[in-house]
Amino acid sequence: MTTTHTLDVPGARLHYEVRGSGPLLLVVGAPMDAGAFAPLADALASDHTVVTHDPRGISGSTLDDPEQDSTPELRADDVAALLDALGAESADVFGSSGGAVTGLALVARHPGRVGTLIAHEPPLTELLPDAAEQRAATEDIIRTFHREGQPAAWRKFMANAGFDQPSDQGDGDGRAEAAPPPPVFEPSPRDIANGIRFFTHELRGTTAHIPDIVALKAAPARTVVGIGAASGALVTYRTSMALAEQLAVRPVEFPGDHGGFLGQPMEFAEVVRRVLKG
Repeated sequence: MTTTHTLDVPGARLHYEVRGSGPLLLVVGAPMDAGAFAPLADALASDHTVVTHDPRGISGSTLDDPEQDSTPELRADDVAALLDALGAESADVFGSSGGAVTGLALVARHPGRVGTLIAHEPPLTELLPDAAEQRAATEDIIRTFHREGQPAAWRKFMANAGFDQPSDQGDGDGRAEAAPPPPVFEPSPRDIANGIRFFTHELRGTTAHIPDIVALKAAPARTVVGIGAASGALVTYRTSMALAEQLAVRPVEFPGDHGGFLGQPMEFAEVVRRVLKG
């Protein structure tokens, strides 16, 4: 059974969900909301109390000031407030993508609140040798959003991230043959609102984050870097490897790519369990 709750935090009202029983595990995303992690949370709920939430400004988590930027530090403080609301001194945390960046900020800012952090493919582009180029690409994506709208910005975002994009194919005589059209995805009003929030107030702050490696190494938390078995072509593969090198840890392989928990939640959950058991 899943129960839903709200929590007032400075400047926002958070929506969060609790399911299962056992040791406490927070599953954190950004900008992905609680609903996106439901299959993984369900798969883990047989032996964990799993808490998911909508990051501030996303889906059911509302803001006092809609123009407030989302930063990993602010989101980390929200997660600490969730722990307080749950009456928990500490918990294990699984964070993916921007949620992994949130988790890293949480360990640095609230070091006693985390047992094990699994940071799955954090997009820490400032750790890369081509950080300046990545920074410029992020700014170009944001400008594209303002100039051409979400579909164009998402296409540019996905291409820069390393995902294959639909393209025309030749027929052998040099003539273009249209590729089969991809399935039509009609974004909901919530999807559109979340996309606006992501491009205008979240993307820049997440990718610009520079983790405090000294604080992460000194914290009592165990930080594990997760990487997708099929993520080799992605920017987040490089950022994850860079983080693992700076932390002097061996990355742990998870099923699938950047969103492996969506396509293979049961298999993904088994790797999470294995990591948490140490």
